Amino acid sequence: MRHRQQGITLIGLLLILSLVGVLGYGGIRLVPVYLNYIKISRTMEQVAKEFKGDNPDPVRIRVSLERHWTIEDIAEVTAKDIEVKKDGDSVVLHTGYDHTVPYMGNVSLTVSFDKTVTVE
Repeated sequence: MRHRQQGITLIGLLLILSLVGVLGYGGIRLVPVYLNYIKISRTMEQVAKEFKGDNPDPVRIRVSLERHWTIEDIAEVTAKDIEVKKDGDSVVLHTGYDHTVPYMGNVSLTVSFDKTVTVE
């Protein structure tokens, strides 16, 4: 009986390929969303490094953020969506947002992002 069992059936192969395809398509749809978040995160950290130890001013930080946003061509979140708050001797940059991407038909993928950077 063991000699007759030689691998996967066509139906099993189709099921595995369809599962891999559905997951792969979801990954393809989410890659640009995560790349955009990486740009936002990197920009906030660069601005924090620019103003480190320089008695940070929230207005100057916002201007620098807008300049970086233009250069990086960041979508979905604008520089005005970044909260810039003075906290004692430091300034805190914070953003929190949800990004929804259509997946298939009426099914969407939603990813929540939250990033906080302190300028000291």
